[in-house]
Amino acid sequence: MGALFVPVAVLASNLLAPSKPSAKKAASYECGVEPVGPPWVQFRIGYYVYALLFVVFDIETVFLYPWAVAFNAMGVFVLVEMLLFIAILALGLAYAWKEGALTWR
Repeated sequence: MGALFVPVAVLASNLLAPSKPSAKKAASYECGVEPVGPPWVQFRIGYYVYALLFVVFDIETVFLYPWAVAFNAMGVFVLVEMLLFIAILALGLAYAWKEGALTWR
């Protein structure tokens, strides 16, 4: 039901919403200041790779924190699971490093 609701809501919004395009509405918005430069700026792919790696390890921290807080109440099996999780992330980082994803070009 939920998977059907989203496309129907988007379609209804596109069909029923008033459309009055203008140059002012299409202009980019920069915190109330007149826009400077083109609205679409290309970023180097290196920024994307570093941002993606940051997000991956930031999510790792989100998973590690509750585990560290409740570690005493859990058994050894949970320790092994977390070590496996960290090992998989470390292998991924080592692979990215080996393939040159972390070198700035």
